[in-house]
Amino acid sequence: MSGNVSCNGKCGGGNQDRVRRGFLRGVTTTVLCGVALLVLSCSRRTAQPTHPASRPSDIKVEVRDGGPVVLTTGTAEFEVSPAGFVQAFLLKEGKKLTIDEPGIGSTAGSDYLIHDGQELQFTPDFGQTKVLEAIGKLGRGKRVEIPARPLAPSGIDVQRMLAIEVYDDFPNIALVSVAYKNMGTSDFKIDQVVVQQHRFNAGLADAKAQPYDMWSFQGSSYDWGKDDVQRLTRTSSQPNLMGEAVKGGYGGGIPVAAFWTASVGEAIGHVETLPWTLSIPVKVDSDGRVKASVTVPASTVLKAGERYSPPRSFVAVYSGDFYEPLRMWSSVLQKEGWEIPKPSNEAYNVSWCGWGYEFNVTPSQMLGTVPKLKELGIKWATLDDRWFDTYGDWNPRKETFPRDSIKQMVDDFHKQGILAQLWWLPLGVEDGQNKWESHKYVVSKVVQEHPEWLILDKDGKHARMTRGLAALCPAVPEVQAYHKQLTERFIREWGFDGSKLDNIYSVPACYNPAHHHKSPQDSVNAMGEVYKTIFQTTRAIKPESVTQACPCGTPPSLAWLPFIDQAVTADPVGGVQVRRRIKMYKALLGPQAAVYGDHVELSEMTRVGASGWSEHGSDFASTLGTGGVLGTKFVWPDPGPKFKPVALTREKDAHWKKWIGLYNEKMLSKGNFLDLYVYGYDSPEAYAIEKDGKMYYAFFAPKENLLFKGEIELRGLKPGFYTVVDYVDGKDLGVLGVDGKKTPTKTIEFKDHLLLELTKKSL
Repeated sequence: MSGNVSCNGKCGGGNQDRVRRGFLRGVTTTVLCGVALLVLSCSRRTAQPTHPASRPSDIKVEVRDGGPVVLTTGTAEFEVSPAGFVQAFLLKEGKKLTIDEPGIGSTAGSDYLIHDGQELQFTPDFGQTKVLEAIGKLGRGKRVEIPARPLAPSGIDVQRMLAIEVYDDFPNIALVSVAYKNMGTSDFKIDQVVVQQHRFNAGLADAKAQPYDMWSFQGSSYDWGKDDVQRLTRTSSQPNLMGEAVKGGYGGGIPVAAFWTASVGEAIGHVETLPWTLSIPVKVDSDGRVKASVTVPASTVLKAGERYSPPRSFVAVYSGDFYEPLRMWSSVLQKEGWEIPKPSNEAYNVSWCGWGYEFNVTPSQMLGTVPKLKELGIKWATLDDRWFDTYGDWNPRKETFPRDSIKQMVDDFHKQGILAQLWWLPLGVEDGQNKWESHKYVVSKVVQEHPEWLILDKDGKHARMTRGLAALCPAVPEVQAYHKQLTERFIREWGFDGSKLDNIYSVPACYNPAHHHKSPQDSVNAMGEVYKTIFQTTRAIKPESVTQACPCGTPPSLAWLPFIDQAVTADPVGGVQVRRRIKMYKALLGPQAAVYGDHVELSEMTRVGASGWSEHGSDFASTLGTGGVLGTKFVWPDPGPKFKPVALTREKDAHWKKWIGLYNEKMLSKGNFLDLYVYGYDSPEAYAIEKDGKMYYAFFAPKENLLFKGEIELRGLKPGFYTVVDYVDGKDLGVLGVDGKKTPTKTIEFKDHLLLELTKKSL
């Protein structure tokens, strides 16, 4: 399903039959009030109170004849232009900052629809504007409703209602709801709806900058290894498909696109708690401006009197980089029902993974590392990919894990004080088609016994998810129950202490008539329920367990993000992506979130052939300094030339021991991550963490193996005197005085990275 339709009390059985007939034809259908899985526009809006607020909002609203309408908070201003364009401004230090630039003379607003292949624009009727007090889950605020009529020939009788909500507790974000109503007597087709159309120009913030000269975060799970944080170029373009699975088995994503300069940034996206299927395309146009919008493939036909509502969207304005809009977005979703779990204590402990031995790892190889794990202070061991026979059945491979050897291995780890984690991939099943690197697929037992559980595509064929697997439909209650049984087997029967859920993206839309879905989108929306089942079942059996989900090479999905207690940087390509993704997850999940930095070997990679990689990194600083959790996949003792890049040599052994020791001593992953530096504009790249009354800083040179020499700013310090120590090399760098009037600086020279500990001296 791509939209919400309300029907003014006309949701009778005949309409439901019409919907089902359309669904069985494989068409995305109109969903009627009272039957939609997604919360409908007639019930989901929290901003129209039935009782007045205890006191009015502090937000000021000015309605000018003919427009604009201006909503002003203490830190931001949101203006609806006469054309209907929603423009955002940051109010800072007496200045009004923006990168939002509507087209000159354009009649296009921020929202329009595609009807019969043509754009249909709307003209706001400011004379009918309503200003309301808004109270709800987000607190106290103002809601402004502006009706609009189409800029179209007579005969098109559609009304648009634009509602903007701004809340006192969220002064830098405007939530925008749009509803289209068919006021005519004949059917009206909506092909596509576009909301939050914006045109960004960095030159508005810096007259010397090219319009596209800004940084961006694009949250789609688009392709393995792509930079979700990137500096835009003259040719930048990315479709950013969200929600259901896309080509290659990716999909899901965080529905946010953020843009920033040194002084001001803006972000757009949607704030629904379910993963709508849509896109947030970003493209540098021929004039150098950056065009972005939220585009919804509605494919909906409205009967007379029916309404269509795309997801509630937002525009945010801020100072800083991607951290601030992601923090705002997550905070709104938490008010709307997201519950972010607190990580277990064990989620912060160092992990070793058996993936260094690749697909054919054995119990003896896993257990053979125990002496080294204990020597290094590593608390977790992960049994990785291909311990199983077939995807979906998840029974141990007889050739590598015969009889009860997998359970015995876990018991042996426990006897040595080491916790064990199990790799698996929920919902994916083998149906005899395709293959992966490790083996050719057979027909799994679960598919033989329950073919009715599978997701089918529009043609009635098995739909495909990651690794070319068929997929069980998460909206089917029996599928959810099956994953509960699997979790109980792994955690209770075999004794594992948690799961490493890998290659986790999204699932395809489901057209299986046996499931009686209200919409094909039901499968995508229900994906989170399976991960909720896995997480809650694991926690119930072992409260100090760890459930990790890895969206390999991409950002995570809002569908399952609330159902993990350890995030992971997910196959980062180098240390830069490690640092960026740790900061991303700290914004999404909280400043004390447990974020696994993934195998340190991934911090340096080189290409091997057309698509292979050699992973041979040793950059622990990128994880430790940013507050991540250390991990490694070394092999030990020497297994031969095949595994040479990840073998723990004598030289590496000393390096590993030093850094893991530092991590266990400082435990900065449990500290409070502070958003004090702007990625892309502060040089050198910097991070700050407060823990136990001390301040920790991590600085990284612009390029690997580059010597940095110059001033660094030590932000966030209270007045007083501080001892400054390079805690990696144990160097005393003197005493720093802070007067509270200006940011303290220090002239320093370092290569690659510099990690500092500052302790305030007592008087």
